[in-house]
Amino acid sequence: MRTKKKRKRQSDLKAILRIDSELNGIQDLDILLERILLEARKLVRADAGSIYIYQPVEENGKKADKLAIKYSQNETLQRGLPAGQKLIYSVFSIPVNDKTISGYCALTRKLVNVPDAYNLPAGAPYSFGKSYDQVSGYKTTSILTVPLTSAEGSFLGVIQMINSTDKYGKTVPFTADDELLITHFASTASTALLKAQIMRAMILRLVKMAELRDPKETGTHVNRVASYAVEIYDRWASRRGIPEKDKFKDNMKIASMLHDAGKVAIPDAILKKPDRFTLEERQTMQVHTIYGAALFDDPQSPLDDLSRDIALTHHENWNGTGYPGWVDPFTGTPIKTGEDGKALGKKGDEIPLAGRIVSIADVFDALWSRRIYKEPWAEEDILKEIRDQSGVKFDPELVDIFFEILPSIKQIQQLYPEAG
Repeated sequence: MRTKKKRKRQSDLKAILRIDSELNGIQDLDILLERILLEARKLVRADAGSIYIYQPVEENGKKADKLAIKYSQNETLQRGLPAGQKLIYSVFSIPVNDKTISGYCALTRKLVNVPDAYNLPAGAPYSFGKSYDQVSGYKTTSILTVPLTSAEGSFLGVIQMINSTDKYGKTVPFTADDELLITHFASTASTALLKAQIMRAMILRLVKMAELRDPKETGTHVNRVASYAVEIYDRWASRRGIPEKDKFKDNMKIASMLHDAGKVAIPDAILKKPDRFTLEERQTMQVHTIYGAALFDDPQSPLDDLSRDIALTHHENWNGTGYPGWVDPFTGTPIKTGEDGKALGKKGDEIPLAGRIVSIADVFDALWSRRIYKEPWAEEDILKEIRDQSGVKFDPELVDIFFEILPSIKQIQQLYPEAG
């Protein structure tokens, strides 16, 4: 028995080392958070779980510490969904205080192990909210909550595991060994998480620079567009049986956030004009695709290649009427021309997949968003426009996928709402 337990511990430690290497290879924050939650659940055999990120906010002129839910997973509820559909969860935040289990964990920075959520320890300051169980029909029993703290002592968030299962699938309490494993894992995950937060901050600084030039290029806009793009790509790849390890969701997310980076080179008189463009102004504006591609003229990685493709081609149309067409991605010189000597538009599968995906994501978000020159469109009008443009502006298969994952698209809107 002792030898068997020793082998299990060795196996668990090897798993943590493997996960450490894999997590540190993920650059995008959202992709990483989802993976952290999945791996944590696997490690302690949790049927469900959530991950919260620490977000200090200002409320009524005062600072308040909050935990914002970022991802939630539930294997039991997931099995009841159609193949390929993701679980939709409520988007909310909770105070960092001793009223909830997650809030108490964040407040004390200590692990909390609750064997039975419906029979909390006597004298526990926190309570368990039963409303989710009542709405979902899911019974929460065992809960293991652990803080995410960097090596430098920065508090990053909380992972909460729900319902440990034994080899027969029966719900059991989390053990002392689970506590040890999740604590080691949390340390590993926090290092990767801090690195991804730094990467996200760097990208958003670039976006902020673009926002100073073009008010439409906000952090929430690019986060939404990139998140839509990843969901569309993920379903496209799953349709083709592409294994999870071979998908490029991480690079897709980051590259999509930089889709309009070339706008920094467009004159203010055009970029900030609230009225319709003249033909000449429109042609000048269209060059932002080439300026964006030129930022990646010395590609060092697949991420650079993908960023160049998206920046250059996300305004191409499925029927060949988009721009900039067949041009050198770094000089804008036409390489395939029509009788008029102008560059021919790329069409169909000539447009890189990533560009076709971001095209839908960008147009959808632009129509949904309020701008200084327009009100947001009604949802039914937006969806009709997307359908009407299938086979014209958009790849028909990707339009079908967009509607398949519409619940996930709407959830992303809740995660990254428009400011104000």
